[in-house]
Amino acid sequence: MRHGGEHREVFVYQIDSYRYWQTQLGRGDFSYGQFGENFTVDGLPDGKVCIGDRYRIGSAAFDVTQPRVTCYRVGIRMNEPQMAALLVSHGRPGFYFRVIEEGEVEAGEEIVQVTAGPERMTIAEVNGLLYAPGHPRSQLERAVRIPALSAGWCSSLQALLDQERSGGAVAGNPGLSPAAGLDRVPPAARIAQGPREHQCDFAGARADGWTPSGGRVAWAVHRAAAEAGTRRARAIA
Repeated sequence: MRHGGEHREVFVYQIDSYRYWQTQLGRGDFSYGQFGENFTVDGLPDGKVCIGDRYRIGSAAFDVTQPRVTCYRVGIRMNEPQMAALLVSHGRPGFYFRVIEEGEVEAGEEIVQVTAGPERMTIAEVNGLLYAPGHPRSQLERAVRIPALSAGWCSSLQALLDQERSGGAVAGNPGLSPAAGLDRVPPAARIAQGPREHQCDFAGARADGWTPSGGRVAWAVHRAAAEAGTRRARAIA
C-alpha cells in the first residue's frame, strides 16, 4: 500500500478513532486497515503526537511528518461518500511516518518514543492550522520551523504565513494547494493485536539528526519490497 513520497511511507491510524467512527456512523463492520492505514495502533492520539517525534517500533525507527490529507478513496473504501470531509471536520486525520531506520515490525510490538520533536506541535494543532478558521502567525511560524514537517505541508503553511505577513486577509486559505497532498504521549504504548499478525521489513533512507512517543501496534499491513525511487515494506507471512 503506497501513500507517496518518503514523508508518507507509513500511515498510522488509531483504534480509538475506529471506536469513534463506529459510534458516529452507527456501524460495526469495520476491520483493521479500513482507513487505508499501514499501522492500526492502540494509543498515539492526534492530540498528543507531535510533528518530529521519533518512535522505535520493533527494530525500525520512524519520524512523524504530517497529518493525513484525505482524498475520495477513503470514501470509496468506507462506502461513505462524505468520509474525507468528515475526517477533517471531526479532527481525526491520523498521521504519517517517515522511515528513518529500516527494520522489522510485528503486530503487538511496543511503540517507544525516542526523542521529542522541536516546537512540540501536535498533529491536531498542525492539521487545524490548515483546515480550521483562523491561522495565528505565531503558530504558523512555529510549524514551518520543524525540520521533520513534510515539504508539502511546509509549503502550504508558508503560503498562509506569507499572506498573513503581507497584511492580506487570510481567507479562502491559500495553503489548501496540491502541495499539502486537521498533553503529551506516555513514554510507551503498543501496537494492539489484530485479527492477523504481520511482520514487516521497513526499508528507508537514514536521516541526519535525531528527532521521539508510545503505544502498541494493533495491525501492520504489507507494502511490497523496496524498489528504485520508492521506499516501501514487505510483509512476511
